[in-house]
Amino acid sequence: MAELTTESLRTALSKVVDPVFEKPMLDIGALTDLSVEPGGEVKVRAHLATPSSTVHAKVREEIERAAREAGATAVDIAIDVQVPTREVMGDDPIPGVKNVVLVMSGKGGVGKSTTAVNLTLALKRAGLRVGILDADIYGPSIPTMMGVHGHPPTRDDKKILPLERFGVKMMSIGFLLEDDKQAVIWRGPMLHSALQQFLKDVEWGELDYLVLDLPPGTGDVALTMAQKLKVSGVVMVTTPQEVALQDVYKCVSMCSKLSLPILGVIENMSYFVDSAGVRQELFGRGGGEKIAEFAKAPLLGQIPLEPPVREWGDKGMPIVQSVPDSASAKAFTAVADALIAKVANLHFERTGGTRIPAAKGPTRLRIVR
Repeated sequence: MAELTTESLRTALSKVVDPVFEKPMLDIGALTDLSVEPGGEVKVRAHLATPSSTVHAKVREEIERAAREAGATAVDIAIDVQVPTREVMGDDPIPGVKNVVLVMSGKGGVGKSTTAVNLTLALKRAGLRVGILDADIYGPSIPTMMGVHGHPPTRDDKKILPLERFGVKMMSIGFLLEDDKQAVIWRGPMLHSALQQFLKDVEWGELDYLVLDLPPGTGDVALTMAQKLKVSGVVMVTTPQEVALQDVYKCVSMCSKLSLPILGVIENMSYFVDSAGVRQELFGRGGGEKIAEFAKAPLLGQIPLEPPVREWGDKGMPIVQSVPDSASAKAFTAVADALIAKVANLHFERTGGTRIPAAKGPTRLRIVR
């Protein structure tokens, strides 16, 4: 076999494809710092757009296979994770937040808040810096579902410090009420003012993802969000039955009119597995696929109907955090991975198919901030 050189190594690695972008990694600048040491040891740095351990393992396997086939005696692979960043305008109220994801549904009762909370925690468990904003002013659910109560502190400069649990920053009107049974009776202008304050006056800091749990319907909240900041996109939540779909279709249409990109659809309460192990589709089937087709967006995942999701949510310990090996938690984790990949692909398309290599560093695996 011919002696391994940097050039022959590049030729071998030219066949390694990025699993997220489905492009050769060398072509998009995702493989850097290639070197061939004396004795045939190879060193290479891979820049990936997702913290998914599955993607990392696949990339490592492909790089090592290609390098060894070219004659490498050992392969040292460093991996950096680079989180894509949305377009941030000069007057953006949260410039330190790389991605803003709206969780929406035109229909109430589809488990939108449950989805928002567990999606947020799945992103956090993937190694990302995340926050969640409860934008449902009239029906805040985040305090109960995250098990957090109390008033957020305020700094001397009047900035509100978000409360935290599980490493997630949180803000909700529920934190400002005297008790959780107090009703919020506001007209539109007061609602707008509160939402703007939750964005502008809360010290969110540097985040990879801020998830916004929006109220049901096609009202003022989504319009305010669309006007005040550039969002990365919308995750649409539905259940399979037709009565839910009719309202979700309207929500999809509203997003189109507001130029809010739909990142994907989550079908919640998709099915139930009974004690005999038989899958029961209590609310019908195919609803998520219909919405995804109408929205021209991917079906990110189908979440099973499991009693522990409700039980742990009521206890303030969402299923992704409390029972990460459950079927529902694994489904939410898969949805988070698919969402990260979709956001990365939109960024890839927006930048014309180019990517900026992540900063160098001594660690083997790290999130690039």
